[in-house]
Amino acid sequence: MSDRISLKGIWGFGYHGVFDHEAKNGQDFFVDLDISLNLSQASRTDDLADTIDYAALTDLVVEEITGERVQLIERLAGRIADRIMAKYSEIDRIEVTVHKPKAPVSSEVADISVTITR
Repeated sequence: MSDRISLKGIWGFGYHGVFDHEAKNGQDFFVDLDISLNLSQASRTDDLADTIDYAALTDLVVEEITGERVQLIERLAGRIADRIMAKYSEIDRIEVTVHKPKAPVSSEVADISVTITR
């Protein structure tokens, strides 16, 4: 059995990117998490200790967005996924999507994102 926890649109301002102006000016990043795990105990006990604290997840994601600069959002997504998997052994699968809506590309786009699955 696999239940899911989803968090969408976790926002942070970061300085990630290949170009110097991205490191200097920064931009908005948004992260979505889709986590598969067994939530049957939490559904019976109604106890936070039997699930994953959503606030702790969002704090971890924002730490990565606002933390050490990386060039690729692929790297940022991987770092987030790896940290969450290392912290929460009860997770069976995680999908992390990093959105970079203002990525410097030559055409106008609504969003650019990368999804990593572990």
